[in-house]
Amino acid sequence: MDDHLLGWLRTLDENRLGRILTNRPDAIAPPWPRRLDMLAQRLGSGFAVMEALRGLPSPCLELAQACLVVRPATPERVAALLGAPLDEVTPWLDRLCDHALAWPDADGVLHLAEAVSRWWSAPLGLGEPLDHYLNSWTVSNDMVRTLARGLGIPSQGNKRRVIARAGEVLADPAHLTALLRHAPEGTRELLDLFAWDGPARDVDGGRFVVPGTPEKWSADRGLLYRPSWHVAEMPREVALALRGPGYHAPFTPEAPEVATIPVDPEEVDHLMTLAAPHAVERCAALLDNTSKTPLPLLKTGGVGVREVRRVAKETGCDEDETRLLLEICAVARLLAWDEESGGMVPTERFDRWRLDEGSARLRVLLSAWWRMERSSLRRIDGKYGTVLGDDRGGADVARVRRAVLTVLAHLPSGTALSSVGADRDSLVRHVHWCAPMLDRALLAECAPAVLEEARLLGLLGNDALTDLGRALAGLADRAGDENDDSVPVVEHDPMLVEASTRALASVRRSALFGPDLTAVVTGPPAAELAALLDRVAERESRGAASVWRFTPESVRGALDLGYEAGELLEELAAVGTVPQALDYLVHDVARRHGEVTVRTVGCVVQASDPGLLAEIAAHRRLARLGLRLLAPTVLVGAADAERTLAALRDNGFSPVAVADTGEIAIRRTRPEEPRGGAGGRLVLLPGGQVAELSETADALPHGVAEPAPDPYEHARRLVAAGQAADQAGRTWAVIGRMATRLPTAQQSLLGFVVDRGVRAAITLTGGLTATISHGELRGAALDAWCEEAGDYLEFPLAEIVEVRGAH
Repeated sequence: MDDHLLGWLRTLDENRLGRILTNRPDAIAPPWPRRLDMLAQRLGSGFAVMEALRGLPSPCLELAQACLVVRPATPERVAALLGAPLDEVTPWLDRLCDHALAWPDADGVLHLAEAVSRWWSAPLGLGEPLDHYLNSWTVSNDMVRTLARGLGIPSQGNKRRVIARAGEVLADPAHLTALLRHAPEGTRELLDLFAWDGPARDVDGGRFVVPGTPEKWSADRGLLYRPSWHVAEMPREVALALRGPGYHAPFTPEAPEVATIPVDPEEVDHLMTLAAPHAVERCAALLDNTSKTPLPLLKTGGVGVREVRRVAKETGCDEDETRLLLEICAVARLLAWDEESGGMVPTERFDRWRLDEGSARLRVLLSAWWRMERSSLRRIDGKYGTVLGDDRGGADVARVRRAVLTVLAHLPSGTALSSVGADRDSLVRHVHWCAPMLDRALLAECAPAVLEEARLLGLLGNDALTDLGRALAGLADRAGDENDDSVPVVEHDPMLVEASTRALASVRRSALFGPDLTAVVTGPPAAELAALLDRVAERESRGAASVWRFTPESVRGALDLGYEAGELLEELAAVGTVPQALDYLVHDVARRHGEVTVRTVGCVVQASDPGLLAEIAAHRRLARLGLRLLAPTVLVGAADAERTLAALRDNGFSPVAVADTGEIAIRRTRPEEPRGGAGGRLVLLPGGQVAELSETADALPHGVAEPAPDPYEHARRLVAAGQAADQAGRTWAVIGRMATRLPTAQQSLLGFVVDRGVRAAITLTGGLTATISHGELRGAALDAWCEEAGDYLEFPLAEIVEVRGAH
């Protein structure tokens, strides 16, 4: 924890602290902090700081780099380095402070979070300060005095004073210019390379020991230092002096303009109502196809191009749709690898998904795409990557997707992104300004793919963001991670629910059946209607109107799925008027359907005595095996061999198993190990309720966690609490006096819950258990965060009977 940060937080009022908590929701995620020191620890976490940096635009990051270079970093000196007026720098500085990434001390000097300093090892392309090199243990007093003589400054005094004098000379452009007048030829060119393209460069180490070379002359005067034989570095002060007094660090307070063109909002809305239902319908068709034919994976991972083309052809999708929807289904856990079938098959979640209403199904797909860490339509060297294969972009691909849609959401209403090639580059420049920590090359690669994927999902129409896209773009900070099974915050967001409902409002639930054995749907078909027609007919076209054609083969395919003629005609009649020609076709195919039958045989039972087999076939207790005579000495049964053997033995017969080779097969079975007792334990559930949980359960039953408190309301509580009194000295005394049921070691662990916020599992009298952390002592009770309840609860110290470490 940074003491400077804590001291600054204590000076803030409720409004300023509330702005910080609003910008840094991670700081008040459960268990939310109740003291400023706990808040400072959260705000200074390295991971949290980097996530906050990713959400800031270029001016903030340019300002942060300037703060790392200037000493002391006052706002005036930072503005001077940037070459900008102070009033132009102040808003961006306030934005850094409102994210608790920078803060002023009592003297007005700016401090940065430690993780920000670690991120830039060479801010503005500058190296370490001079004292970093001269204060090294490898630099002796004699070496410092030699440096002073080379610079023409007094060498008397202690090491620190001589280093300060050397720093003043090397940081002064006038002194450095005068010094370089006596340098060997080529020295200025060498130093300029380090000043502008440094601070570290590969060198020929031998030239640093040869007298008269620019390298040795520069090293003797402290202009270059070598951490290793073939690498040299230039101190920060020297590089700034060489860049000259006219140098200003980059500062771009104005975002690059995005090239736009006017667009008709009604047309954009119409395209959304076509694309969104189409995506849901095609996704259901793909999953139905994989349920019939599992999708095999390549030995190197992923789905091969040939399989993608096969699925696309069989489902009527184009290849781009197939690639995108397969990967979305995998992230949404609608499609997964099945070892038994040897391929990707629909999961049980698909069975629940297909029963949801259309808008809910659409939101599941959009939520999965929003957090997906692969770009389905990204081209690398002109080629697509392998579907469901490894993507070298990873989480950055998801960040690119969210950054692009966020920028499009801020375009004025009634405008769209210009489709001209040069104008498309303006989008990349603007996105990189808004999210400068994204890799520029990756952004340029993925941006076209993001736009195409968004178009296929109904998020983009005529290069303008639809209402559905705007609703999703507003959830960029709550997208979740690809490893999440689902993200309820996104899938149940009110704005996205409303937009997805409107996107599917125009779907058609009826068809026009023609006497030419065709079915026409004028508009986007509902997924249920499309699935029905796909089962019975062959799709001929799609678009503003979709056309299916009924053939004997397509009708037979529906009958093969288990339909009867009457049932099939009844379902078709529910979506339109069935013409006589279609009625005749269905009945004609049904008459010829089943002329040849195929039955499944579980096992074969043989005996040389026909009377014995007749007795077995007639045995009432063996009726469940489905045994029937094929010949006097051959029985076939519906059950498998293992079940048939057990049933015959239970009823007094003496069968043996025979392998495929004709030999008797004997298998020894291992007796099952006895299971433990059915003991359980009591746990706290959300709302303070108590439930019993079996010891064999894998995890605690979790309810919906309580939402984080309102930032401004919580800021008032933190300010009112003020600086918490130091209770470390009395923690052990109170626990030792009140928690008398605990041994000494467990009392110590409970003390760490209070003083260090560690997690522990406790058991109270009556068998009640809870997982706690971030505790405080309140009289004779422990007030701690309870993970099962999702809130802070009080536990009487005298009733705690056991404390265990929780991992």
